[in-house]
Amino acid sequence: MQTRVDPFLAAVIHGALENIAIEMGHKLMRMSYSSIIRESEDFGAALTDATGRQLCECTMSTPLQSGPIPGYIAGILRELAKRGDMVNPGDVFMHNDAYGGASHGPDVGFAVPIFHKGVLTGFSVTTAHHLDIGALTPGSCGIVDAVDAYAEGLQFKAIRVYEAGRKVEPVWQILRSNIRIADLVVGDMEAQVAAARIGADRYSSLLDQYSLETVTGAYEDLLDYSEKLMRDAISAIPDGVYNARTYIDGYLDSPDPALKELPIEATLTIKGSDIYVDLTGTAPQTPNKPINMPFVGTVDCAVWLTLRSILLDSEVYGSIPQNSGLTRPITIFAPKGCLANPIFPAPVIARFCPGNALADTIMKAIAPAVPRQVSAGIGNLRVMAFSGVSAGNPWVHMEIMEGAYGGRYGKDGMDAVDTLYANTRNNPVEDIESHLPLRVLNYELRENVAGPGTWRGGIGSIRSFELLEEGAVSVEGDGQRFAPWGFLGGTDGSPAKVELSHKDGSMENLPSKIPYRQLKKGDRIKAFGPCGGGYGDPMLRKPQAVLEDVLDGLIDADMARASYGVIIDGTTLDHAATQALRGEKH
Repeated sequence: MQTRVDPFLAAVIHGALENIAIEMGHKLMRMSYSSIIRESEDFGAALTDATGRQLCECTMSTPLQSGPIPGYIAGILRELAKRGDMVNPGDVFMHNDAYGGASHGPDVGFAVPIFHKGVLTGFSVTTAHHLDIGALTPGSCGIVDAVDAYAEGLQFKAIRVYEAGRKVEPVWQILRSNIRIADLVVGDMEAQVAAARIGADRYSSLLDQYSLETVTGAYEDLLDYSEKLMRDAISAIPDGVYNARTYIDGYLDSPDPALKELPIEATLTIKGSDIYVDLTGTAPQTPNKPINMPFVGTVDCAVWLTLRSILLDSEVYGSIPQNSGLTRPITIFAPKGCLANPIFPAPVIARFCPGNALADTIMKAIAPAVPRQVSAGIGNLRVMAFSGVSAGNPWVHMEIMEGAYGGRYGKDGMDAVDTLYANTRNNPVEDIESHLPLRVLNYELRENVAGPGTWRGGIGSIRSFELLEEGAVSVEGDGQRFAPWGFLGGTDGSPAKVELSHKDGSMENLPSKIPYRQLKKGDRIKAFGPCGGGYGDPMLRKPQAVLEDVLDGLIDADMARASYGVIIDGTTLDHAATQALRGEKH
C-alpha cells in the first residue's frame, strides 16, 4: 500500500468523513415523519466519489440501505449516459430501480452531486424504506403476490427532482397523486433531500479546508487500507472450497412445487487473499412471485456484509473504514435467471427474507474454515404491513418482527434481534398505539424452543396485534418450514409461525407469506419469532448456565433434563444427579 498523504492527516479526514455520514443519519431521523425511518432506522446515508466508490457510511443505518449506495450511483450514471444527459450543479436525483443498483422499489435513494471549483467530486446520498410506493396493495413490504416489476409500484430511474437548485414540481405532484399516504411518504422524501444536502455541504467544506488533492489522496489510502485488512483476514483462512445449501419456505400454501422449499447454494473458493463466491445450485427465479433478489443491491450486499462481519469482527478490529476497499477481494457469480440473479421484469419487492437466508448460507459455507468466528444458523425476520382507513384517511404501518442469532463460540445467540444484513429496530408499543388503530397485546420471549448447545441459540419473540377497526395485513416472512441449523454438535433451532385468531374464537395457522388480507375489528395476529441454532454439544453447557435459563423462565426443568442432562430440583442444581445423567448420555 502506497501512502499518498500523511497517515495522521488521513486519520483526521477519515474521522471527518464518518462524522458527516453520522450527521446525515441523525438529521434524517429527526426530520422524518414515519416510524420506519424515525424509530426503526431503516435508512442509509453515505458519501461516494464521482464514480460511485463509497467513502463512508452512517453507522446507525442498516447495511441493506447503506451497502447498495455505490450501486445506486452506478445505476444513475448509467441511466444518464444512456439518455445523453449530464450531472449539473444544483441537481438532485431520485432513484429506486431494482435492476439499476437499488435493493428494491420501496428503498428510494436521493443523490446530491458535489462540485468543487466546477468539477464533479462526489455524491451525497440518502436511502430510506418508504411505507407506500403506489403498488398493488397498501404497504411496501408484505407485497408478496406481484406478477412482475410493474406491479410493485412506481419506478424511478435517475429522475431529477431538483434542477439547477429549483424544485421540479411536476415530479413531486406525480408522487403525491400516486402514493396512498402522500404526506408521510413525500415528507420523508423531502427529509432525505435535506439530509443529503447537509452531507454535500459538509463535504464541500472539507474540500475547501484540505483541498481536493489531499482529501482524494486520503481516501485512496483508506480504500487501500480497508482492502489490505480484508486480504490479510482472507489469507489466514486455509485455501480450499467450502460449500453449503439451505432452503427457504417460498410459498408453502402454493400447489406449485416450483414455488416452495427452494434451495439456496453457495460455494466459496478461497485462494490466497481472494474469495470467489459461486451461487450455482440456487433455485431458478420465480417469474410471478417477488422473492427474487437483485444481484446488485441485495445479493452482493448479503455476501459482502456477512464476510466482512465474520472476518473483520469489530470486537477484534475496532472501527475500520467502511468503504469500497473491503469488497475488492470478493468476486460473486450467480447464474442468470436464478433467484440470486433474476432477469427483468421478474418481481423482487419481497427479496428481503431470501437475501437474509443467502447471508446465512454464506455463514454456513465458511463455518468449517473459521468455526470460532461464526454463529450457528440464524432465525430469519419477517415484516408485517398493517393498513386500513380510519376517519376517512388511509393509514399504513410496517412492523419489523425480529429474528434471533445462533449460538457463537463462547456466547449464547442474541435474543429477538435483527440478523445479518438487517440492522433495524422495532417500533415502541407506545408509538404504535398512540396513532394507529392497533393494540399490542403482548411482547415476550418464547420458552423451551431455543436450539440447545454448549452455547444455546438466541430466542425469538412473541408479539400479538389486535385490530381496533377493520383493516388488513400482509406478511413477508420465511423460516416456518426449515429450522435454523445447529453447528458442531449443537441442535437445530425452532421455526417461526403465525396465528390468526378471529373474533368469533376460531383460529388458523398462516404461512410465512400472506398477500393482502382483510381483517375484521377484533381479529388478532400472533407472530412467533424463530430461534437460532445451538453451537457445540449441549452436554458440555455449564450446568449453572442451564439453571440460570430455568430461573429466567426461558426453559423448564424438563427441557433442562432432556436437552442438557441437567437435573434441577425446584430452584437448586443437583450436581451429583447431573453428573450421573450426563455420564449415561455420553
